[in-house]
Amino acid sequence: MAFDAKKFIVQAEKDIKVKMGKDHAITAVSGGVDSFVAATLAARAVPGQLHIVYVDNGLMRKDETAKVKAVAIALGVDLKVVDARKRFLDALRGVTEPETKRKIIGEAFVRIFEDEAKKTDVKFLIQGTIAPDWIESGGMGRDTIKSHHNVGGLPEKMHLKLCEPLRELYKHEVRLVGKELGLPQSIHQRQPFPGPGLAVRIVGEVTEEKVHIVQEACDIAENEIDAAVAAGKMERPWQYFAALLPSKTVGVRGDERAYQYTVIVRAVRSLDGMTANFSHIPPEVLERISTRITNEIRTVGRVVYDITNKPPGTIEME
Repeated sequence: MAFDAKKFIVQAEKDIKVKMGKDHAITAVSGGVDSFVAATLAARAVPGQLHIVYVDNGLMRKDETAKVKAVAIALGVDLKVVDARKRFLDALRGVTEPETKRKIIGEAFVRIFEDEAKKTDVKFLIQGTIAPDWIESGGMGRDTIKSHHNVGGLPEKMHLKLCEPLRELYKHEVRLVGKELGLPQSIHQRQPFPGPGLAVRIVGEVTEEKVHIVQEACDIAENEIDAAVAAGKMERPWQYFAALLPSKTVGVRGDERAYQYTVIVRAVRSLDGMTANFSHIPPEVLERISTRITNEIRTVGRVVYDITNKPPGTIEME
């Protein structure tokens, strides 16, 4: 039976009202479609009981905080921004194992929300968890593919109760709900972004330098693919970005030897994120992405394109 967004919205609002009662909640907003849809449902269900919080963890897209603020203003959302960049980078220093990264990030988010909750007597945390998050996080006989920060990355002891109105939905269904709720297309059709942010697009240790490289490389890859789509050269992938390997390779800058990082460009076609095929990007688009990255990011000397499907790979690097 086809998914009915209108019917889901009615039921979700009822469920939120019953679960929360008169209690207040912090609504975690990241800038992505899942969190904005969850926040909008909650705002309709229990107006006046929400404290909407965006945490700048220093691991977001280029200029993401400014963009989230602008969207919140356009939607009339009273958004609190918490600057936690130093806190996250300090916690990740020296950490290379992907699952450890995810658990550090998940716990840091929760502790920040708990700190905010103490200021306003909040009992609940509303987040945009969707089905692939808990499926891939394992448990109940399922293998852990990767611990999503908002599921497997949560600490065992929390002082906030969870409210997850989108928990049984897949990404394409969340988009339909967002459209039905009247959210702008720039939100309900925005490409997915990992909850742990760029930490899982940096293979190995996360540093401020590496975050800057990936922010710039992602921005270039996204802009060039967007331009190619607008020009009718290709279909828009489901998700597209750049990632950074921990090793360096030898190259040439002018007449001199260079020893620089390697960037991976990845673009995939998918419906729900559970499986994916790599996108067939025109060679001239890939060439422009590579040329811009190596010219504009002077610490990068090599760009490769990832042609791995899911499975066996995952969409993100870690």
